[in-house]
Amino acid sequence: MHTTKTLPLLFAVILVGTQLSPGQAKKTGNPENELPPNITPLTGFGERASWSPDGRRIAFMSKSFGDAFEIDLATKNIRLLTGHFQHSGFLRVQYLPNGDFFLIGAHTFQDIHSTREHDQEMWVMKADAKSPPVALNQKISEGVAISTKRPKIAWANTQGQYPELLAAGESVLYTADVEYPGGVPTLVNKREVLRAHAPECTLEAQDFRNDDTELIYTCYRRPLADVMGVDLASGKTTVYRSVPDEYSEVEGISPDAEWTLVESSRGENVPDREKWANIDLWKLRLVPQSTDFVRMTHWCDYEGYKASNPVVSPDGKWFAFQSARNNEPAGVGHGIFLFKLP
Repeated sequence: MHTTKTLPLLFAVILVGTQLSPGQAKKTGNPENELPPNITPLTGFGERASWSPDGRRIAFMSKSFGDAFEIDLATKNIRLLTGHFQHSGFLRVQYLPNGDFFLIGAHTFQDIHSTREHDQEMWVMKADAKSPPVALNQKISEGVAISTKRPKIAWANTQGQYPELLAAGESVLYTADVEYPGGVPTLVNKREVLRAHAPECTLEAQDFRNDDTELIYTCYRRPLADVMGVDLASGKTTVYRSVPDEYSEVEGISPDAEWTLVESSRGENVPDREKWANIDLWKLRLVPQSTDFVRMTHWCDYEGYKASNPVVSPDGKWFAFQSARNNEPAGVGHGIFLFKLP
């Protein structure tokens, strides 16, 4: 399967738009049809993009509980990764440092809520995608952090996955390594990093930092969220951004780990319960209690739209993100776009 669409000439000019003031009516129309010169469409479908370690390809999901695909950025050829074996649908696809694919999905599908909350597991598929993925026999809550330097991952669990181990409202961050004894991917060296309790905080791992000595994570204080970090040796936590009435969910980190992209409701004049659905992408400098926060996209200026799930390229020159609708579940996307950084 491939697409013949050619990307138009990209410019390094960053369009700095003006954020709508509180109470100002949103625009009608579609932000996908009114792109600044530094944003280019890549695919006409799909969600949850992930860059390959060499920066030449992007893996993405067709849809939630769907198939994984990969697009070659030079040729624009699209490869179906998970179409040659039976499965119950995947939610995420990412790369391990060795090029293998890390998938998140369930053995069986029951319904959207139950399967996502209780049954998501980790899988590894070889880079050639010729054989089915191998289950790591570990459930997971939401996303995974993957080191770019070594086969180390981090994730969270809640009572939803392990009711016999965790109390109601409790969440735990873990780290582990993916090794291949006998050629079979296996999870080893599992270690608990941090434990939290709702409603003060529900944990989700995002990215490693500082040579894998720190883990950047989201602390969900429903219905809002904060950007946090934890030192993996001492367990000391750092608040990078926490604003009382703001939803700020951390996403892709820069290669030098000096800044990260954030899905944020900053400035959106909507009730707290709606802020997670009224988000745009912001660039946050990773210093304690950071106020260096720059808006990157303006999808949310348009009625019914949001931009989400950004990931930064290995060379730090681009980020990929998805166009989304604010009345759909988190993670649902309608095409991948490329943002040229200055």
